[in-house]
Amino acid sequence: MTWSNFNLQNSASPLMEQIIFFHDHTLIILIMITILAGYLMLTLFFNKFNNRFLLENQLIELIWTIIPTITLIFIAFPSLKLLYLLDELNNPL
Repeated sequence: MTWSNFNLQNSASPLMEQIIFFHDHTLIILIMITILAGYLMLTLFFNKFNNRFLLENQLIELIWTIIPTITLIFIAFPSLKLLYLLDELNNPL
């Protein structure tokens, strides 16, 4: 390990390796969400068009509900798998 590394320390067990993979998986999802939110904010800020007659749109509300649910599922399943793998230890300490 050198001073200029921003990575996690090398793993000493297979469980720690799984934790590092989960960290990387979650970090990629969070980076994609941040980039998408930043892009949408910039495009909406510089957009000169507006829809004054849009009162409700069921499709947009459905998409706003389903996409975060799917994102949380992609984070929750690996997290639960890792939680049960960590719980199966015979001697915790």
